[in-house]
Amino acid sequence: MTVVTAERITTADHAVRIATELAEVFAAGAAERDLSRRLPHEELDQLSASGLLAITVPAEFGGADLPPSLVAEVVRILAAADPNIAQVPHSHFVYLNLLRLAGTRAQQRDYFGKVLAGARIANAQSERGGATVADISTVLRPVGETGASDADRQPVESSRIDGGGTARRFVVEGTKYYCTGSLFADVLAVLTRLDDPQGISGLEPGEYVAFVPALEPGVRIVDDWDALGQRTTGSGTVEFAGVTVGPEQLVARASAVNAPTGYGAFAQLLHAAIDAGIARGALAAAAEFVRTRSRPWFEAEVTHAADDPLVVQRFGELAVAVAAAESTLIVAGAAVDAAVRPKVAVAQDAHPAASGDGDGAQASIAVATAKILADRAANEVSAAIFEVGGTRSAAAEHRLDHFWRNARTHTLHDPVRWKYQHIGRAVLHNRPPPLHGVI
Repeated sequence: MTVVTAERITTADHAVRIATELAEVFAAGAAERDLSRRLPHEELDQLSASGLLAITVPAEFGGADLPPSLVAEVVRILAAADPNIAQVPHSHFVYLNLLRLAGTRAQQRDYFGKVLAGARIANAQSERGGATVADISTVLRPVGETGASDADRQPVESSRIDGGGTARRFVVEGTKYYCTGSLFADVLAVLTRLDDPQGISGLEPGEYVAFVPALEPGVRIVDDWDALGQRTTGSGTVEFAGVTVGPEQLVARASAVNAPTGYGAFAQLLHAAIDAGIARGALAAAAEFVRTRSRPWFEAEVTHAADDPLVVQRFGELAVAVAAAESTLIVAGAAVDAAVRPKVAVAQDAHPAASGDGDGAQASIAVATAKILADRAANEVSAAIFEVGGTRSAAAEHRLDHFWRNARTHTLHDPVRWKYQHIGRAVLHNRPPPLHGVI
């Protein structure tokens, strides 16, 4: 468990103020941490202690219950300072949303309470061995599935995982990669596929997220992340060898992912916020460099590089790209807010799960638009630092390359070319985007 005393954030203004204060602190050491790959353990403890990681906890469980648009703004502010730190809690917020949508009351009380106390959740989701990233081979197997006795074959009391005292246990086996934040986590959210051909668990077939303590026996977290950017996100490999879990640790994904709940739109909104933040941070760094270090090109016949009309023109273009990304992020955030308004619960033990007045399809399209513009701005502006800064901007001592490396690495998360496809189909055929949790 993260050893911090977490503050309680109660309003949107409070959250933005705290995020802004932390961003100023985090920005001061971002380039040096990137250069030496010093993992931000202390900074993430500060983030936990600030209370920002609990801002989406529903009010009935003691949280501020702030909307997705506000979470995106907090992430954008942090990303402008250090996108590594901003990316670490991405999965944390996504899996809190899963608990809100699909967890039982008991699970919500448990995990929301941990987060309010400062705990951090990280993902263990992606794999490498399948034909595509959507293929999951990590298995969730009921204990006794092989060679089970008649007693073992009795199903659990309900097909819903209600944590109601059943003795059934499960084993998690597999290896995950790109596990962002795993080196800093208290809990790992492990995407698994139920392997129960005999049907002894009583659970519906499909994918389940197992919430596993990071220090659980059988869990091995490997610090092997070696990408050219986002170097301090702790996105290494996690191995699960005979890790045992109970039903109270399992959440079925289907009700959140295979319905218009805004689950995927929320996750993608935060990715767009990271990219928009990188773009803003890169623009600020470029402007500071040109004002204080660059020499003007002789043909401009000016004393200062910042007065070169061609440089001024280029900064205008870059500023428009950043403003467009930030503006569409605001629009997308409002659309996701509308899509995730809770409806009246349909079961006594279930938290409200799906969209009410909002439109999940419209939210996904709005987020796809924001993601495209944020991707474009982050890569363009971070590369243009050298274009406007001149030869000396490429010197290693200035460490300006970390903006581009971070942008190029993070924007590989999911291809924007498919965002264009979904937007085009919506315009031409009025076809909603697919429900797979990645748009």
